[in-house]
Amino acid sequence: MNPAASPSAVRWLARPFRDLDIDTLYALLKLRSEVFVVEQNCVYLDPDGKDRHPEAVHLLGIADDGSLAGYLRILPAGLSYPQVSFGRVLTAPDWRGRGLGAPMLQAALAEIERRWPGADVQIGAQSHLQEFYGCHGFEPSSEPYVEDGIPHIDMLRRAGASSPHG
Repeated sequence: MNPAASPSAVRWLARPFRDLDIDTLYALLKLRSEVFVVEQNCVYLDPDGKDRHPEAVHLLGIADDGSLAGYLRILPAGLSYPQVSFGRVLTAPDWRGRGLGAPMLQAALAEIERRWPGADVQIGAQSHLQEFYGCHGFEPSSEPYVEDGIPHIDMLRRAGASSPHG
């Protein structure tokens, strides 16, 4: 990656599982394992069957060099939560600290609105990101809890909630 590369050097693509080519699928599963299994030291089965759901959407942040800079998975209502949700949110290590989070979240919320207009969005956020998601219209909807050894909190964004970033 170009050390001076900015979030504008990343394009966001939303793809269902069936439209992912083998190299992209490998790259996203590898990066998810690097971040969630190895870096965060969580032993769990990352490919949980939800990736293949016909309405699941994989949001890919593709850098100018073709590498995966960021990623998240959007799931339809009823698969993880009663509402539409997203998770497996990550920024590749080389892209951290470059302001990729807000553009990724904006792209995800735009894709959710495109596919499920007027939908509420429920997430299970790592607790230390509560303020970040709060800036995008999410409010706590559960007590804090521990999942895979990491503090989390459920957060809900009501349809039409405002976000200072879009």
